[in-house]
Amino acid sequence: MSQHPATGPTHRLVPSPAGRTHVVEQGSGPLVLLVHGFPESWYSWRHQLPALAAAGYRAAALDVRGYGRSSRPAATDAYRMRELVADAAAVVHALGERTAVVVGHDWGSAVAANAALIRPDVFRAAAMLSVPYAPRGGPRPSSVFAAMGGDDEFYVSYFQQPGRAEAEIEPDVRGWLAGFCRALSADTMPAPGMPSPYFVSPGGTLRDRFPAGPLPAWLTEEDLDTFAGEFERTGMSGALARYRNLDRDWEELAEYDGAPVTQPSLFIGGGLDASTTWMADAISAFPVTLPGLVSSHILEGCGHWLQQERPDETSRILTDWLTGLPK
Repeated sequence: MSQHPATGPTHRLVPSPAGRTHVVEQGSGPLVLLVHGFPESWYSWRHQLPALAAAGYRAAALDVRGYGRSSRPAATDAYRMRELVADAAAVVHALGERTAVVVGHDWGSAVAANAALIRPDVFRAAAMLSVPYAPRGGPRPSSVFAAMGGDDEFYVSYFQQPGRAEAEIEPDVRGWLAGFCRALSADTMPAPGMPSPYFVSPGGTLRDRFPAGPLPAWLTEEDLDTFAGEFERTGMSGALARYRNLDRDWEELAEYDGAPVTQPSLFIGGGLDASTTWMADAISAFPVTLPGLVSSHILEGCGHWLQQERPDETSRILTDWLTGLPK
């Protein structure tokens, strides 16, 4: 019997390799761990928590280390993928469970896929939202990103130097987040032919290309206050550190070069999301890279923030997939 979602979510701090991890959970039943991306928090799953609880699941959304009320280690290399996977496994055990289904969005999608690879004893299925699974391989990531954009600088390269992006974002966290959300949302993203918000002009900043105007329809002023309030308190370095470990991950995860995720899996992408269009080859390779794929969905007319832009549709797809998983 599921907990009635009207009872609302509960917050708790649990021990993890990070020190502590903040978890927000709702419902009872099989555990579903929800992992957010950049620049978000557990709050990006606010629509899925009650929906999954009503469907008979124990939904638990965490703050990834460096975010929100979770610990924020000082060392940049503390944000390697293996560390994030270790946190996720520790949360499962701290909640009194042996196994869980892991669902991730954006960077959380990469965490979900790697959790399934590294800890198949804990994570029995994995759902990836917005960013499709692409196995480790190819040249060093920093070299690939440095070659993109011509005279412009790709945002991932821009994020590499500690302090650089912080100097852009932290004086006006709320305004920066609003612009970033607009840039990647279906109803407010730049029109075709406009300069890409994923690149920085020489001597410029990322926000130079963010669209102005009203907030996306899915983001209220109160929602924005919630996201911004956390980063105003914590700063941005913990969140940005994930980008600063791509080469370390490439080195540390060499044993998983080309490895498929064999557990039952799910992908949901936005039809207007650059992650979906740029990584179309990764989606085409799913029969090889995700042999346990149950279904793959592209939400037409949707941007990057799909569990917030299309909350009901995303929750329905997730619950349908979860219902069909082996118990």
